[in-house]
Amino acid sequence: MHSEKYICDLCGREVSKITVHHLVPKEEGGKDLDTAMLCLPCHKQIHALYSNKELSVRLYTITRLKNDDKIKKYLKFITKHPGDSHISVKKSKDVRKR
Repeated sequence: MHSEKYICDLCGREVSKITVHHLVPKEEGGKDLDTAMLCLPCHKQIHALYSNKELSVRLYTITRLKNDDKIKKYLKFITKHPGDSHISVKKSKDVRKR
């Protein structure tokens, strides 16, 4: 049996499952706009760190995301782990308050 492998657009790791991330969140009008293919930990981490408003106004491309200080720390951490390892994600206090 051959299992497919994907490359996460954010961390660059090879994973067996990929999710679609709307670069401009759907609730902010991004339903038909560009998407990125992300592994689950990266997708969860983005939504744990940033509000949908912040994603739509400031972080609406993979390049902008990769260059943001908050996600840089996470990327440095995640790239040390194999693609399909389980990573827990906690929402930042800033996002929880919104």
